[in-house]
Amino acid sequence: MIGESGQHFSYYTTGDSHNPPILFLHGFMGDRTEFHAVMLSLASQYYCISIDLPGHGDLLTDRDLSNYTIIDTARALIEFLNAFQIEKCHLVGYSMGGRLALYLALHFPEYFLKIVLESASPGLKTASERSDRWQSDLKLAERLETGDLELFLRQWYEQPIFAALREHPDFEKLLEQRSQNDPVALARSLRHLSVGCQPSLWEKLSENTIPLLLLVGELDLKFVNINTEMANLCQLAKLEIIPHCGHNIHFENTNLFIEKIKHFLL
Repeated sequence: MIGESGQHFSYYTTGDSHNPPILFLHGFMGDRTEFHAVMLSLASQYYCISIDLPGHGDLLTDRDLSNYTIIDTARALIEFLNAFQIEKCHLVGYSMGGRLALYLALHFPEYFLKIVLESASPGLKTASERSDRWQSDLKLAERLETGDLELFLRQWYEQPIFAALREHPDFEKLLEQRSQNDPVALARSLRHLSVGCQPSLWEKLSENTIPLLLLVGELDLKFVNINTEMANLCQLAKLEIIPHCGHNIHFENTNLFIEKIKHFLL
C-alpha cells in the first residue's frame, strides 16, 4: 500500500475486519511477522494489522530517505489508517516500534483507543545524549553496509538487554528471521529512526490523553528505570514488570504477553 507521502507499506492482517482493530509496530530488525503468534491468538476478537516499518521486511521505500524519520513514518502510518478507513484503533509497539507508537499517541491521539508499549522509551532527554547515540548508530550503520549481517546480528544480541533472549530455545530461529532483512535498508533505518535523532517526548508525557500499558521485563533494568519514570510522569500510564523476561517480552513469554494485552484492552 502506498500513501500520499510516497511511503510504501507491506502489511499482514488476520481476524474479522468488523472487529476492533489493533495495529502492531515491530522493533529494529523485525518485520510484519514479529507479532504473528500474538495476532493469531487475538484474531477471534480483534482485527490485527502488522506492517513492515521503513528499512525492514519487504518495505520498498528507497526514493526519499526523509521517509525514514520518525515524524514522516508517523504521518505515513496515519495515511495508512485512513486508507484502511480505520477511524480509531488500538496500538501495540515494541522497542523502536514502541517509540513510534508513543510519538503517535502524543501527536495523533484522535486515532487511538488504548496503546501497549513494550520495552519502549520517550527518547533521550538531552542534546548531548542524542548526539552521542547518533554517532554510535552511524558507526553501526556503516558496519551493516560494509560487513557481515550474521556477525552483526550476533554482536547486536550480545547487548545486556538481550541476555534473557539469548537463552531462549528459539533464539536461533529469531536470528534466522532477522537475517532475511536487507543490511543496507537496515542501515538507512538506523540512521533515520535512531533514538539519537528523534525528538525527545519526555516533556510531552504529561499531555498524554490515551490509556497506556507499559510492559517491561524485570531483567531489563535499563528499561525498568525508564518506564518507572514514564509512569510517574504520565497519569494514564500503567506499568507492569514481567517476571523472568528481558527486552523482548512477546518472544520470551508469548502467552503472558497475550494475557496482559487481552486484560488491558477489555
